[in-house]
Amino acid sequence: MNTTPLLRAVPVAALTLLAATGCGGTGVTNDAAANGEAAEGYPVTVENCGRQVTVESAPERIVGLSPAQTELLVRLGLADRLVGQAQTAMHELPEDVAEKASEVPELSTDAPPAREQLLDVQPDAVVAPTEYEFTAEQGFATIDQLSDAGVTTYVAAGGCPERRATGEVTDLFTDLEALGSIFGVPGAADELVAETRGDLEAVEKAVADRPRPTVAQLFVEGKTISAIGAGVEYDMIDRAGGENVFSPDEKLFEQFFSAVVSPEEIAARNPDAIVFAVREQSEAERVETYLRQTFPDVTAVKEDRFVVLRTPDTFPGTLGNVAAVRTIAEGLHPDAF
Repeated sequence: MNTTPLLRAVPVAALTLLAATGCGGTGVTNDAAANGEAAEGYPVTVENCGRQVTVESAPERIVGLSPAQTELLVRLGLADRLVGQAQTAMHELPEDVAEKASEVPELSTDAPPAREQLLDVQPDAVVAPTEYEFTAEQGFATIDQLSDAGVTTYVAAGGCPERRATGEVTDLFTDLEALGSIFGVPGAADELVAETRGDLEAVEKAVADRPRPTVAQLFVEGKTISAIGAGVEYDMIDRAGGENVFSPDEKLFEQFFSAVVSPEEIAARNPDAIVFAVREQSEAERVETYLRQTFPDVTAVKEDRFVVLRTPDTFPGTLGNVAAVRTIAEGLHPDAF
């Protein structure tokens, strides 16, 4: 997991002052809120990771703490409100999104921004893929610190700790609806939900009632193999018309959605297909070579049934979740498309 050196803590009082003064003391304000009046359609309250998140008016200085969240915000029409994007090296933004976000300041590349880096742009809202982005031990601003400073935080539903092992692709729709409410763009959110839900349902319809091949979804690092048996990744396999050879009910996945397994365990389950995710094409070739050498007698290898996903498409709270379902479905049921 990415780490950043622990930096000096900023007192809560200083955080509050930063949020109150805004950029150069002239932060964006809402006239109704400034006059003690409720903005039209506000206040809005949504539930997020067991917390009640309430906003009195639409946030105007937003930070996306990963490319996936930045993409959601841009596609919701909020590019002009973005004051920062983070972890930009995780993966590239789609070309049309990258163009609209080209002027948004880059706060960090390989890890979440440090506390001071985030606060320096005086956000009034931040959107994150997981709660890791708010880990004090890593030098990041915590949710409580940001809340005390008047900053709204929202974590992708599938990235909430209690959802990581039970997440579903449709958690994305929860995120879109919540973000639409928080940022005052419910119409744009509804359109994006309808479009994305339509894409997902089209795939599910195409593979419905077809024989379901068995699938092992693996993560290979060197010679260490982890099997994925729970979470949004598990749901992807199911919606794509596959039957995961690993199950959330197994002891292996009591604590986490993935677990290190031996090559013998994979061979014994003999999947019809193997799904794995990579960041780069060169990595895909390396993993596939390793799998062929390690499992020559496994059906997936003998029948050359590998499905390669983009790692970013497996992250919680990304439009890529739906793209991943289609990729898997096309690999398992090529004659259905």
